[in-house]
Order: sequence, then structure tokens, then C-alpha cells
Amino acid sequence: MDFAEKLQQETILKMCELGADVLASPKVQALRGFTHHGRVTRYEHSLSVCYIAMRIAGRLRLRVDEQSMVRGALLHDYFLYDWHDLGRSHLTHGFTHPGEALREAERDFSLNWIERDVIHRHMFPLTPIPPQTREGRLVSLADKISAVLETFGVPQEMRVIRLCRAVR
Repeated sequence: MDFAEKLQQETILKMCELGADVLASPKVQALRGFTHHGRVTRYEHSLSVCYIAMRIAGRLRLRVDEQSMVRGALLHDYFLYDWHDLGRSHLTHGFTHPGEALREAERDFSLNWIERDVIHRHMFPLTPIPPQTREGRLVSLADKISAVLETFGVPQEMRVIRLCRAVR
């Protein structure tokens, strides 16, 4: 195992530890059933966003509340409907789903201020108010990176997705 693979595995293990309560939730596990970008599920996307945010924070040696960032990243798209469903308005989904995800998360989990900021502000600049926390800004950036890579099926991202699939 080379250094990069070891770092990936260590990051994923840390994500699993810090987000254990979220990952154990049956409703979070249900996100495996919703396609999000391309062929990636919303569960895989959330893991990928979390992983990318953790790696950026580590690479830049930023001080962050890792547990809050992990929990917020895992819950940033925590809405339990298929936004691809023609019965829902696709035009407003990007603007409305952060609020829906926050409402669902607050109902099912105890959240702190950082976690609320991560979830509710992750769609900036599409939504007008930017994240107020470093963790929120990292997750917002990681969300954009992950969405682009997933939508265009970039092979490098698939390595992260394969690792994330191992998370149970």
C-alpha cells in the first residue's frame, strides 16, 4: 500500500469514527437508494464531499472542528425525496434543498451551530448567504468539486467512490 492509499484509508476511517452516529441512521442509509449526480447515489456523494473537505483541511493544515464538519458534510443533502422526480420542481431544488436538509437533520439529530451552517449554507453562491464557518466554506467547496467530478464521471473520483462504498 502506497502513502496515498494509506492516507485515503486513514481519512475514511476517521470519517467513520467522527460520523458514526450519522452513518448508523437508517434514514441516512436510505440515501443509498437515491441517485444524485450521474450514477452516484446521494449517500456516496455525501461521503465524497466529507472526504474531500477533510483532505483539503488536512492539506492546508486548517484548524477545523472535524466532527462538526464531518457530521455536517454527511447531512448536507439529507432530504428524503428524489429531486429528479418530474412531479417536483427541478428549477427551485438548488435553492430549496438546503433548508429541507436542515429541517430533516434537526428533526433526526442534535446539531450544533457549525453543523447547521454547513448544511444550510452549502449551496452558496446559488443561495445568497455564504457559510459563516470555515467548516461550512470547506464543505461548500468540496460539494462543488464532488458534483462536477460525479456529473462528468471523472475516473479519479471513482477511486474515492469505491473507497466510500466500503463504508457500512
